[in-house]
Amino acid sequence: MSIHVNLTAKDVALIVCFTALYAVFAYIPIFHILGVPSNNITASAITVPIIGILLGPYMGVLSAAFGGTIGFFLGTFFAPSLVSGIVAACCAGLQYKGKRAWSILLYSSFLVVFGFYPSTGPAWLFPLEMWFQIIGLLILISPLQPLAVKNLKSNRNARMVVSFFIISLTSTLAGQISGSLTYMLVYPPPFGGWQQLWEGLTIVYPIERIVIALGAALVGGPLFRVLRSSNLAKTIMRDGQQERYP
Repeated sequence: MSIHVNLTAKDVALIVCFTALYAVFAYIPIFHILGVPSNNITASAITVPIIGILLGPYMGVLSAAFGGTIGFFLGTFFAPSLVSGIVAACCAGLQYKGKRAWSILLYSSFLVVFGFYPSTGPAWLFPLEMWFQIIGLLILISPLQPLAVKNLKSNRNARMVVSFFIISLTSTLAGQISGSLTYMLVYPPPFGGWQQLWEGLTIVYPIERIVIALGAALVGGPLFRVLRSSNLAKTIMRDGQQERYP
C-alpha cells in the first residue's frame, strides 16, 4: 500500500494536539490488564479510535505513535500498549476512509500471526480464547461495517453512537490482538504459562474491549455530531484528497 500525504501546518498542529491528548489520557487508569497487574488499560484506549476516525489512518497513526512513545518513556505505556494504540488508530482510520479491504487485511494478518504463533499461540494451546477476535473479523467483513461508516453521517444520535461503537470495537480488537502478539514476542511467559493466560483472557478481554468501544462511542458520537454541526469537522478531518491509495 502506497500513501502520498502532504502535511500542512494545520495537519502538524492537529498531530501535536492529539499526541498531547493521547499522552495525557494515558495517566487516567480504567482497569488493570489481566496477567500484567502493574499495567493498566487507560483512557487513551478510548481516545485512540476517535483519533483514527477524526485524523484518518496516516495522521492518526502518527499521533498514536508519538503519544505512545512519550507515554512509554514516562512509564504510562509499555510495548504492547504502544503497538496496540498504533494499530487501533490505523484500523479505525482505514474504516472511516472506506478502505475496508486494508483494514480487513491488517486485522486478519495480526490475527493469524498471533493465533498460530509457533508453540505459544492460542490456536495451539487454547483456541477458544480467539472467539471474540473472530467475531470482530466477521463484523469487519460483514455489511454491518460499511453501514456503520455510512451512519456516521446520520443526523440521528443513536445511529451515530452505534456506528462509533462498531468501528471502535473492531479497531480496539485489532489493537488487542497486536498488543497480545507484542507481549508474546517481548516478554517471558507469565506465571502459569501461556495456556493459563489464554484461558484467563477468554472472558475478560471481550469485556475490556466492549467497555473501551462503548466509552469511545459515548464520547466520540456526540463529539462528532458537535464538530459536524459547527463545521469544525471540515477543519479537523482530512477530505481524503491528500491521501491516495492504489
